[in-house]
Amino acid sequence: MYDVAIVGAGVVGSAIARELSRYRVTTLLLDRGSDVGTGATKANSGIVHGGYTAKHGSLKAELCIRGNRMYAALDRELNFGYRRTGSLVLAFSPEEEAVLADLKTNGEKNGVRGLQILKREQVQEKEPTVNSKVRCALFCPETGVTSPYEFCIALAENAIANGVDLVLSAQVHSIAKSGGSFELDTTQGTYRARCAINAAGIHSDSIAAMVGVDDFSIRPRRGQYLLLQRGTGDRVKHVIFQTPTKKGKGVLVTSTYWGNLMLGPNAEDVVDREDLGTALEALQEIVSAAKRSVPDIDVTKAIRSFSGMRAISNGGDFIIAESRVPGFINVAGIDSPGLTSSPAIAQTVKELLQTLGMELKPKADFRPYRRPITSLAPLKPFRQVRDAVELPSGEPRRIVCRCEQVTEQTIVDAIHRGIPVTSTDAIKRRTRAGMGVCQGSFCTKRVQAILERETGLPSEAISLRGPGSGTFPSRVSKEEIRKMDETPQ
Repeated sequence: MYDVAIVGAGVVGSAIARELSRYRVTTLLLDRGSDVGTGATKANSGIVHGGYTAKHGSLKAELCIRGNRMYAALDRELNFGYRRTGSLVLAFSPEEEAVLADLKTNGEKNGVRGLQILKREQVQEKEPTVNSKVRCALFCPETGVTSPYEFCIALAENAIANGVDLVLSAQVHSIAKSGGSFELDTTQGTYRARCAINAAGIHSDSIAAMVGVDDFSIRPRRGQYLLLQRGTGDRVKHVIFQTPTKKGKGVLVTSTYWGNLMLGPNAEDVVDREDLGTALEALQEIVSAAKRSVPDIDVTKAIRSFSGMRAISNGGDFIIAESRVPGFINVAGIDSPGLTSSPAIAQTVKELLQTLGMELKPKADFRPYRRPITSLAPLKPFRQVRDAVELPSGEPRRIVCRCEQVTEQTIVDAIHRGIPVTSTDAIKRRTRAGMGVCQGSFCTKRVQAILERETGLPSEAISLRGPGSGTFPSRVSKEEIRKMDETPQ
C-alpha cells in the first residue's frame, strides 16, 4: 500500500514525485511508456516562459511565474541544463503593436519583471538577424531555454534516489476505490494507494473517467517542429516569437539549450491522440512563418522533424484540484506553459495534499543533488577524436557517437541510474548519442550493443523508442529540405 500513486511520468508527474520524495510518504510513479517523459515532455519547445501571455488571474499565470523563478536553483541541484536568454515578441503592423501593449500590461499584472517595448533600432541592436521590417518588439528578460526531457529525467532520477518507486510500461486499465484506498490495475500488476494523482497528460480525461469523474475533457492539439543541426542556434540570441493567436504563441525561432536552431510549432486540433506524424506541407508553412521573423534561415541544415501533442482542457486553464471522488486529484489540461510551471505545480499538489489531511514530515536524509550525465561543451574537430572513435568496444574513452562525441563511459553511466533504459532513444535523450547530423546512422548499432551488454537484454528487446517502434531513426529527406528551402518568404 502506497500513500500516493501518480499516473503519468512526464515532467509534471516527475516533478510531483520529486517534491513528495522530500517527505516521509511512500510514492509510486506509473507510466505507460518505456521511459519517463515520452509524451508531451520530450516534444516541446523547451522554453521557460516569462509569464506575460497567460491571462492575469489564471492558474497558468500564477504558476508560470512561480515555476520560472525556480529553474536556476533546480538546475544547480539537478544539472539538467538551463540558460536564461530573454525573448522578443515581434510586431510587423499597427494591429500587432497593439497586441504587444496588451501583453506588456498583462505581464506586468502577472508580476513579470523588466518588460520593455523596443523600437526597431533597439530590436535590431539586440537581435541583428531579425527581419528589418519589424516595427517594434516586446522584450522579456526572464525567458529562458532548457532541455525538457533531460529535466524530466533528472527529476525522476532524483525522486528514485530519494525513495520513489517507478514502474514503466504500466498502462492503467482500471482504477477502483474501496475501503478508503484506490486499486490501480495495470499491465505490470495491481497497486494500491491511499491517494491517486492523475497527471496523465492527453489521457487525463480517460484516467479520470475510470473513477466516474467526467467534468472536464481534453482536446489534443498537435504541434510540428523542424530541428537544424547543432551550432545553427548561434544565429539567434533570444527566443523569438510572433504575436500570439487564439491557438497559442505561434511559430517561434530559438536556439535549443544545446545550440540547435528550432522552428515551430504550428497548432493542429486532431482527433487521434497518438498521431505524432509530420507533414511536408505543415513544415513548409512553419519555415515560411519562421522566415518572417528571421529571413536568413539555412533550411539545408535541417536534420529532423518531429511533433508533440498538447493537452487542451475545455476550461482553458490548468486543472489542479481534488475531484468529487475523495483522494483522487486531477492535474490536467497542462498545456503551455506547463513545462515552465511544473515545479510550481508540484508544490501546489503538495500543499493540496496537506490541506486534505496528509501529514508530510520532511526527511532528514533527503538528497537534493544529482550529478550530470553530460554537460554542454564545444565539439572538437573530427581529426582530434578520430582515434577515440576507433577504440575497441568496452574501452570507456571510446567515442560511440562521432557527431556529438559521446563516450562509452557516458552511455554506461546513463544506463545505471535507477530508471530502466531499454531503447536507443532513451540513451539519446540522456547523452545526445544519435542527435547529430547523421541522426544515429553511425552510432545506433553501437549503442544497441552497449545496452545489450549492460542490461543483459536480448537484441530483440532493445528497440528504437520502445515496444513497437522501428529500428532506425527517420530523417528529413533531401527532397523535403529542398522544397522547404524554396518556401517563399
